Amino acid sequence: MPYRRLPKTDAARLKALKTLLDNNDIYTARNKFIDWKLINSAQPLYDRLLTATEQYKISMAAQVRKAKKMDGLQRRAFMYLSHFIQVLLMSAERGEVKRKQLPLYGIEETATAMPNIKSAENLLDWGPKIIEGEKERIKKGGRPIYNPSIGMVSTHFDIYNEAFTAQKRLQERTNKDNHAVSKLRPEIDALILELWNVIEAHFEHLPQEERLSECKQFGIIYYYRKGEQKE
Repeated sequence: MPYRRLPKTDAARLKALKTLLDNNDIYTARNKFIDWKLINSAQPLYDRLLTATEQYKISMAAQVRKAKKMDGLQRRAFMYLSHFIQVLLMSAERGEVKRKQLPLYGIEETATAMPNIKSAENLLDWGPKIIEGEKERIKKGGRPIYNPSIGMVSTHFDIYNEAFTAQKRLQERTNKDNHAVSKLRPEIDALILELWNVIEAHFEHLPQEERLSECKQFGIIYYYRKGEQKE
């Protein structure tokens, strides 16, 4: 025997409500069997869910679109920063940069290996340290490091940092929009359940095939178990 199941997706919730609201029989006095309070609460909830889901789709699309560019920007920022640190450490090894100046960059005087800057978190942490450290050393009379220059490092780091900040804002907006949709679901599910109970009760006296047909016209969704034949 077919069984009903409440919608599990927002698209299914919208379809169930729209099917009901588009059925003119619910508005005629002769066929009216659903309380007007229920009908009147269905339309605004449908509109709110439709608006919320569309806004979430827009936010998610923007987030995904921008995310595709992030990997390339991070790779370039990492490359310039890592190359600079390597040159800095080799300069210290040759004595061209005094080891006592390495702490200006947040690097220990005895360091011979690069810090781990592969993750976004570490890259964003080390970028400002290295950039400000080089500027401070130059202020104290040190010769600038070239190939790459700190200017090139700073340019690519700033581009990545700005993009990363913008992406975080997009993620926060997407999460906010998703939360708005989630808050609507319990209220909508409760309304659909109440509506479906009223509809099924109204047609319960009919033979099964006719009853299912009538209920489906009001948005109720039925499923068939494996091996059952659809009517």
